[in-house]
Amino acid sequence: MTYAQGVVLGLVQGLTEFLPVSSSGHLILVPHVFGWPDQGLAFDAVMHLGTLAALLAYFRRELLGMVTGALSRRLAVLLVLATIPGALAGVVLEKLIESKLRSPVLIAATTAGWAIVMWIADRRAAAASATPGDPLERVSLRQALAVGCAQALALIPGTSRSGITITTGLLGGFDRATAARFAFLLGIPITAGAGSLKALHLLKEGLPPGEAGPLAAALVTAFVSGWFAVWFLVSYLRTRSLRPFVVYRLLLALVIVLVVLRG
Repeated sequence: MTYAQGVVLGLVQGLTEFLPVSSSGHLILVPHVFGWPDQGLAFDAVMHLGTLAALLAYFRRELLGMVTGALSRRLAVLLVLATIPGALAGVVLEKLIESKLRSPVLIAATTAGWAIVMWIADRRAAAASATPGDPLERVSLRQALAVGCAQALALIPGTSRSGITITTGLLGGFDRATAARFAFLLGIPITAGAGSLKALHLLKEGLPPGEAGPLAAALVTAFVSGWFAVWFLVSYLRTRSLRPFVVYRLLLALVIVLVVLRG
């Protein structure tokens, strides 16, 4: 991996991991367009660490609030419970999905299909509440578990973890900004778990020779771009809708199909 590859792939991963546009779809397109080989385990491990650091940095106040009691610890309990479905699905199904469901055509189909569901959910989004206090304090157990179960579907490439969890939050009665915040907070445990597992595998296999510098560049780029993506989406959804992302996903699906047909 070169420094240019590290920066480009870190930028793509950091942005698309958090924007509801399917990171797997982009990580198929980018190497194909540039003629790069598969990124490999080292890249996967570094990207998970970079995006985890971005989430921890952005939500540091909420996380500290749950520890100190400034935010209800009930929210922390809900996040733990909502993490269980995705964690179990990952343990049981990840290898099967990785080996059987990586087809570009399937990724195009899921990218487009979930775009339609996102559009429907966006039209049903609740208005932002004028009630004092953080809306996260009013998340119910039913809403949390629904979003957690939806997170398990994100194992299917092309779905987008942020996309499916935000969509489910909207269908469950959240306003757009609260749906995004809860979805991202819920992503912290699952990202930490996946990153830890991949980092352990990397430690066993060893760092590829000569790739420490490019991987460090990828890590920093993923962190910065990931933090920006979270900040942008939460701020954007306070006053705007998901429709541009719906259109983008449909166009992305079309581009993936055209690239596959030409390749």
